[in-house]
Amino acid sequence: MGNTFGKIFKLSSFGESHGIAIGGIIDGCPAGLKIDFDFINKQLKRRRPGQSKLTSSRNESDNVEFLSGIFNEITTGTPIGFVIKNKDHKSKDYDSLKNTFRPSHADFTYDKKYGIRDYRGGGRSSARETAIRVVAGAIAQLLLTKLGVSIFAYVSKVKNIKLEKSYLDLDLSKIDDNSLRCPDEEKAKEMMSLINNVKNDGDTVGGVISAVAKGVPPGWGEPVFDKLHADLAKAMLSINAVKGFKYGLSQTELLGSEVNDVILDYDGNTKSNNSGGIQGGISNGNDIYFSVDFKPVATIMKPQESINNNGDKVLINTKGRHDSCVLPRAVPIVEAMTALVLVDHYLRSKTNKI
Repeated sequence: MGNTFGKIFKLSSFGESHGIAIGGIIDGCPAGLKIDFDFINKQLKRRRPGQSKLTSSRNESDNVEFLSGIFNEITTGTPIGFVIKNKDHKSKDYDSLKNTFRPSHADFTYDKKYGIRDYRGGGRSSARETAIRVVAGAIAQLLLTKLGVSIFAYVSKVKNIKLEKSYLDLDLSKIDDNSLRCPDEEKAKEMMSLINNVKNDGDTVGGVISAVAKGVPPGWGEPVFDKLHADLAKAMLSINAVKGFKYGLSQTELLGSEVNDVILDYDGNTKSNNSGGIQGGISNGNDIYFSVDFKPVATIMKPQESINNNGDKVLINTKGRHDSCVLPRAVPIVEAMTALVLVDHYLRSKTNKI
């Protein structure tokens, strides 16, 4: 039913935005992995609401409680169950939406699919669910770190303000130096000013998150339907508000002679990395880099025309606490989903040959 992600390293998630709790079950995590709870909490803190003036003021501490699969801070190889309690939900803010549909939200489509919906904060369709992914992704990142793989994501564009530099020319250690999570301080100031102006006008704005995975060895990925870039695309497009995915150099306006990556040796070194670290759906040993497009958040603080359950036209005035720009909180989500894909393909690569 679309609630489980992965083939070997699997995450199943459950819960709604205003329910008692959200949570997940991780199956397929190898035994013997030491769990760094501080790192998991750090990643959750980067995603949680209320962390800056740029984000929703919902004040969730996002404390994760592990129920199984970890003993003395070491994974046992059995399913890892965990929950995150919802504490600061204000369901009354959504009473007016009980019989109406918000424009560009999942309200209408959920109603058509199930014949019933949890209208409080979007229920299952809420980005609240992504906290589960961050927990699982953090555990995946701990495993990847042991393999020498590191993942960086950052805000590279807000509306029409964008970084002109490649990730190679940025200091990725500065990603968290500002609340926007953009490693270029001057551009970050411009972007934050734009977001604040949009927020004051009751509107929302989108942009782009760029990401790079370093240290991925050649040979991860599957041919045909489970190509590494295809699974990365599915992972990114499963994130709320994502509208597009692109990996490597944009090549639609170039010639083959301009974009082919000349192979230098059998270690996988190439003269260029226009392929974005993936060829034939399998990693080639170079950096894997890609970008993810995010639309403006659908909930705006302005009156909007819509319809109710009877098909009558209504005017919606949205209440509640919402992000004017989702990008800063989405950075750790992009990292988490990248880690889930890479760990899954690492484990799958171990079964492909003697």
